[in-house]
Amino acid sequence: MLLTDSRAFPAEPPADLDSPEAITAHDQSVFDATATMKNHWDRAGWSEERRALYWFLTFPDDSALIGTARACQEGLDGLGLDLVPADGLHVTVARVGESVDTSPEVLAELVRRVRQRGLKSFEIAAHPLAGSQGAVRFTLTPWRPLVALHAALAACGREAGVTGGRQTSSFRPHLSIAYNPSVRPAQPIIDQVSRLREIQPVPLEITGVDLVELRREAREYRWEVLHRLELQ
Repeated sequence: MLLTDSRAFPAEPPADLDSPEAITAHDQSVFDATATMKNHWDRAGWSEERRALYWFLTFPDDSALIGTARACQEGLDGLGLDLVPADGLHVTVARVGESVDTSPEVLAELVRRVRQRGLKSFEIAAHPLAGSQGAVRFTLTPWRPLVALHAALAACGREAGVTGGRQTSSFRPHLSIAYNPSVRPAQPIIDQVSRLREIQPVPLEITGVDLVELRREAREYRWEVLHRLELQ
């Protein structure tokens, strides 16, 4: 279901979507081989006026995840990263489209179709710590239920006629805790990240998915939850 895609990070998916060991080792090795960090915020088309629709997993009341994220962020002190606030922790599952291009009627149809799917709840874990060229992030395991969720939401989007985003084959689930705001050598960040890998992973029970309207405020992502769909 997942294919190599040079636009994704990592470009190649892990060999085993169910093995925490295989997934974390793959994420870490690809990040550790990164030479240069990019400015995460240097993205064409984004402004503080833009609003876009996404499916998110959010964790506003998960004290264990928030505490572990904070501990990892403290371990990254001095690197000049933009830290994700506790109420900003999220997993981007799938893009829906631009707010200005998506009518309330289309959104209502999308939500109806997702509800009809009867999607099941599942458990994953957030493992410290790896990253991409633009962020430091938790590795999520296993990938299989997250990939299945993306595929289901993308299929509902196609049926409802929304623009959507990348295909499921390019999906690389992760949970960012800090964004890199400048072009610079990656090694100092890699060195700090590698010291935090003894921190224990955090179990996450995924019981719902949120349809959000996303915006950027300075160097943070913020959003409004438009619909929360409980998973069975």
